[in-house]
Amino acid sequence: MASEIKQTVLHLSDHLPILQVVVPMLIAPIIVIFNNRLIAWLLSFFGTIICLIISVALMWATADGSVLTYFLGGWVPPVGIEYRIDAANSILLFLISVISVIVMFFSSNALISEVPKEKHTLFYACFLLCLTGLLGVVATADIFNVFVFLEISSLSTYVLVAQGSYVDRRALSASFNYLIMGTIGATFFVIGIGFIYMATGSLNMMDISERALELGNNRTIQAGFAFIIVGMGLKLAMVPLHIWLPNAYSFAPTVVTCFLAATATKVALYVLIRFVFSVFNYQYGFVSEIFLFLLMPLGIIAMIVGSVIAIFKQNLKKLLAYSSLAQIGYMVLGLSLLSEKGLSASLVHMVNHGFTKAALFMALGAFIINTKNPYLSSIKGLGKAMPLTSAAFVVGGLSLIGVPGTAGFISKWLLIEAVLEAGYWVVAVAILVSSLFAVIYIWKIVEVLYFNEKPENHGELSFYLVSPIWILALFCIFLGLNTGLTVDIANMAAEILF
Repeated sequence: MASEIKQTVLHLSDHLPILQVVVPMLIAPIIVIFNNRLIAWLLSFFGTIICLIISVALMWATADGSVLTYFLGGWVPPVGIEYRIDAANSILLFLISVISVIVMFFSSNALISEVPKEKHTLFYACFLLCLTGLLGVVATADIFNVFVFLEISSLSTYVLVAQGSYVDRRALSASFNYLIMGTIGATFFVIGIGFIYMATGSLNMMDISERALELGNNRTIQAGFAFIIVGMGLKLAMVPLHIWLPNAYSFAPTVVTCFLAATATKVALYVLIRFVFSVFNYQYGFVSEIFLFLLMPLGIIAMIVGSVIAIFKQNLKKLLAYSSLAQIGYMVLGLSLLSEKGLSASLVHMVNHGFTKAALFMALGAFIINTKNPYLSSIKGLGKAMPLTSAAFVVGGLSLIGVPGTAGFISKWLLIEAVLEAGYWVVAVAILVSSLFAVIYIWKIVEVLYFNEKPENHGELSFYLVSPIWILALFCIFLGLNTGLTVDIANMAAEILF
């Protein structure tokens, strides 16, 4: 009996790569069938917990450099669709899953203030579909499958952003703009896939890599790569293709903003990383030139300009949205170095910034629930009225700046090391300047929180709203003190990709 159970567990473990994606995808229609708010939340929370358990198991299995593969329907690639899990995407699967659990816990009470109860079933179904798409993009090794999952996540995200219209009608226009830009990005991406398929006759990443090597400097492949860069640049909100992001983050429900800010742009960047190192040869002249002369300058511009604009914003959601553009600049900069250290720094910053920005947006959401106002003037004195939430916001702000002992310090330190190793000391100065700008806009918020009189009509929120904020804040501290979870895995992932 014991041996049979063991064999069943071993057999089940072989299917973990596909179960990671299938679980939320199957729960979404079940939620719609029941059409009950409580059941919808319970099933969604249960589904995200399962995804988190699977992601931890996958990260544990690939921590030694192993690669897990799953052939859909038993069809071996390049004919069939392959799911491929290694150190590079296992850590991102963990980020997406753990953020989804925390956000889902926060949503049980936070959603009531922003979305009518009769719409909660639709909200949770779309949330799980978005989760399905993001997990699928990261797990698959088939480039057309990447496009399919990108569209699943994008279409559901448009609906989620539009849910903010019950508080602010501008959410509809933000969602529409996001839809237009996302559709343009998807079109560029699928055209790029078409060029690659035309040249290689394959859709499997590993198979394309081998065939592309045989073709050498093929113009069709180069054109495909250019289209993919533009498509992913739009999805990533890379400056100057970022026009959709500030309003989408500002007018979406807080729960949606927390989830998207922590995961969506990181997944788009991961796709770019995977294409550069697993599909194309990063040593090709046209690849290295694009990254050196296009992406590196754009990353530096984003770091500086995003931070400067954030300083002058009074809408706190927009302030953090422009801050995200600056942080995306850091990640793009690390990738553009095309070095192991640069790639490792980019991967670490993806994870660290995910937890940091989720903590900040969630704490800000708690302020908005209390004040019904996203502007800076509305949080005067809340540091005294809401001490726990405010302290968590400060922890997230310190991590965003890159103060030692926080997650943000680790990734920025690694990035500066990578930049100096490449000989770009001017770029290292730009990183420090951008961090100083972050000090200004974070201090601006801290000053309003703590250096004003305590308001009479506001107090700390319930345990169910405060505890997920502090879980994220503690992640910011833990990842700053214990680097084993991120740096070691990121170093291994960079080594494998190179």
